[in-house]
Amino acid sequence: MIAASIDIGTNSVLLLVADLDGHNINALKEMESVPCLGKGVDENRTLHPDSQQRVLDVLNRYKRFLIENYPPIVDKTILTATSAVRDASNRSEFIDRVKKETGWDIHLLSGPQEAQTTFKGALSVLKEQKVRRSVVFDIGGGSTELAFGIGTSLKRSVSIDMGSVRFTERFFKSYPPEDTSVQSFRHTVQQLLTDNFSNEEDIELIGVAGTVTSLAAIFSGIEEYDSDKLNGVQLPQNIIKEYISSFSAMMPADIEATYPAFLTGRGEVILAGLLIMDEIISFFGKSEITVSTGGIRHGILLIN
Repeated sequence: MIAASIDIGTNSVLLLVADLDGHNINALKEMESVPCLGKGVDENRTLHPDSQQRVLDVLNRYKRFLIENYPPIVDKTILTATSAVRDASNRSEFIDRVKKETGWDIHLLSGPQEAQTTFKGALSVLKEQKVRRSVVFDIGGGSTELAFGIGTSLKRSVSIDMGSVRFTERFFKSYPPEDTSVQSFRHTVQQLLTDNFSNEEDIELIGVAGTVTSLAAIFSGIEEYDSDKLNGVQLPQNIIKEYISSFSAMMPADIEATYPAFLTGRGEVILAGLLIMDEIISFFGKSEITVSTGGIRHGILLIN
């Protein structure tokens, strides 16, 4: 069965067209745009009209693609939204605009639903799902989800209001950021992890979402996004630290110019994402993570 889903995140909007066979997902087409819906939401608690329009432009482009290539599934496409929309006081206005202009309803996921959906999606594209003791983490623009499970059975999860967009706006007032700002950033992440999630022994740490997959692509030396080449990649913490050191001394525009294939639209927030990832790895006492290109857009198709 062919199905489609769209994940409207705080920073990116992702389209997945997939062939479903039980719990197996074969991606037929994946598309990514970075309209940054959640810009300013942490401070203002509203979705700016310009941000809403950028997302609507992306959704309409995705809909045209589906109409041209997969017409039977257009009306069945599942849309999800997460942290930025959850936090916004004008979320109903945005949801109504999407419905009016595209005909699609938005499923607004709670934090726990987001963690559960991400967990299922992350494992769906990896081998040996049934034997893993794993913690899946998803660093989004507005929140980070952590989910512990054995095999495909989720045991517990949490959604924490720390994300690459939210914490960039909160901690980095200038670029390159000051050392004291980075130190404050790291301390806050450490405290939030300690307060919200207990460590687990003998687990595999699996990372999903744009921060993880973008760095994994750069590390792997591939020229364009290829989920088959990224799933299962082992990303060492020492490599993450090297890029943190490099990006800490660069302007966002220079970061994007250096890695246009993977960091266009992410130059301003990639450092924050890497810092959160580095602290998560240290929290669990690991030296590397396993990369998964699965996520909400995969999990929601399995759940529905």
